[in-house]
Amino acid sequence: MMMPTLVFDIETIPDTDGLRTLYSLPIETSAEDVANIAFHQRRQHNGSDFLPLHQHKVCAISCALREGNHFKVWTLGDAHSTEAEVIQRFFDGIEKYSPQIVSWNGGGFDLPVLHYRAMINQVQAPRYWDLGEDDKDFKWNNYISRYHMRHLDLMDVLAMFNARANAPLDQIAQLCGFPGKLGMDGSKVWGAYVAGEIEAIRNYCETDVANTYLVFLRFQLMRGHLSPDEYATEIQLVRDTLKGYTGQHWQEFLKAW
Repeated sequence: MMMPTLVFDIETIPDTDGLRTLYSLPIETSAEDVANIAFHQRRQHNGSDFLPLHQHKVCAISCALREGNHFKVWTLGDAHSTEAEVIQRFFDGIEKYSPQIVSWNGGGFDLPVLHYRAMINQVQAPRYWDLGEDDKDFKWNNYISRYHMRHLDLMDVLAMFNARANAPLDQIAQLCGFPGKLGMDGSKVWGAYVAGEIEAIRNYCETDVANTYLVFLRFQLMRGHLSPDEYATEIQLVRDTLKGYTGQHWQEFLKAW
């Protein structure tokens, strides 16, 4: 019985409520003004407006789950779900399946953000945080460990844990013959959110997860965990699954593939 595999990706926006508190701004300061102040402060300090991780708020989490004979891609909750609900659902999935989780830069970004936001939102995640107290199998190989496979940060592993060797998912996906990013990237998420385009953000997040899963399959082929025939079968399963989805973003994805 293969361990389920859960590939995940998050999209974030500035935590404007939190930033209002941290900067002691008047309650009536608009979210956009708060974000602009935070971006400006950040640029002054380090030349980039990329906010520190604890100042991000999760606006979407997409997952690809490979379990039993099935593969599916979806985004947790819906466009109206609160941040707390979405994060709790993510950790509930880990509670239920104890999957191997796979990410691209999850150790550097997605998981630390989820840690801070789970704590702020009073989310519970006992299985995720088990470091061997409840399950001795988790003593060394747990979700927090960088050098084991229960959480596989593909970017980190392929770069030999050397930040200078990191590569962007978009380019690696394209070099492997997969679609890569379609029409949006992380820097455009806040603008899309302000414009009320939550569904576009959720769709973009899903295609990122699909790219990550396809790169993960290529990695499994490289390390001998899939034979060429098994790899071809897994790729076909992804194609067939996505063909069954109605979203415009999946039609674009398949066309680019």
